[in-house]
Amino acid sequence: MKRFLLSLALLLPMCSQAQSHHEIGIMAGVSNYYGDLQDKVFADYGYKPMGGIIYKYFFNPHLGLRFGASYAQITAADSLSGSQVKRDRNLSFASSIFEVHGGLELNFLPIDIDRMKVTPYIFAGIGVFYYNPYASAPTGEKVYLRPLSTEGQGLPQYPDRKEYGPIGVSFPIGGGMKFLVGKTLVITTELGFRYTTTDYLDDVSKSYVNLDTLAAFKGAQAAQMSFRGDETKNWDGHYYPDYKYQRGDSKANDWYWFGGVSVSIYFRAFGNVGQYIQAHCPKMFKH
Repeated sequence: MKRFLLSLALLLPMCSQAQSHHEIGIMAGVSNYYGDLQDKVFADYGYKPMGGIIYKYFFNPHLGLRFGASYAQITAADSLSGSQVKRDRNLSFASSIFEVHGGLELNFLPIDIDRMKVTPYIFAGIGVFYYNPYASAPTGEKVYLRPLSTEGQGLPQYPDRKEYGPIGVSFPIGGGMKFLVGKTLVITTELGFRYTTTDYLDDVSKSYVNLDTLAAFKGAQAAQMSFRGDETKNWDGHYYPDYKYQRGDSKANDWYWFGGVSVSIYFRAFGNVGQYIQAHCPKMFKH
């Protein structure tokens, strides 16, 4: 990804004298997640609605900057897994995602009012997002998991378990197809993946800790939400996990992704939008 961004950045000086344009619009689609509770990129479940706004400034018909803000939800549950081991673990989570991002976008073909009307494109960048995983307790109560330190985060007995915050960094990368409709609208279909700097989107990363210790420092609910195998039909009541008994996989961080359609307005100058609409919009929009 770093090489991709560097290659695009080296093209910027070549664009200073080219025809530029802006695109401002909205995006709607679906979101999903890939991590400890979901090991398939395109899962059979868990798709939630997402929406956002997008702004792009193109130096020329090929290369531009993009900025966006999005809201989405992600969720997963072991009870829906095809693995018996995961169903016995019985963890679940959901979280809202608020994201802002910026990056570079490359059109493979020179899409423009007077040139190509369709092009594939790719993008890459960096983003910041807010998340706060929660799950439903056996009583049906909505419980936020981060304050419970379900893997011993912040407890003095487990100095290797650092608390995680609600803000993360993501690295968006993806692509799609872009269509210039008439002289005013740009419609895109896009799929974008977000690699994150956290393994706690789902509040699962490492191993269990001693549940008695967790209950003593964080309360009985923390122990209850840390280990939920005793809520399954296969529970025989003969064991509880102790420190270092595997809970998640800390070798890889979590991902989330968006797929959707955006509709944007295409124009060439902020200071002359009215005249641009008069010149380029269909007659039904003219005064």
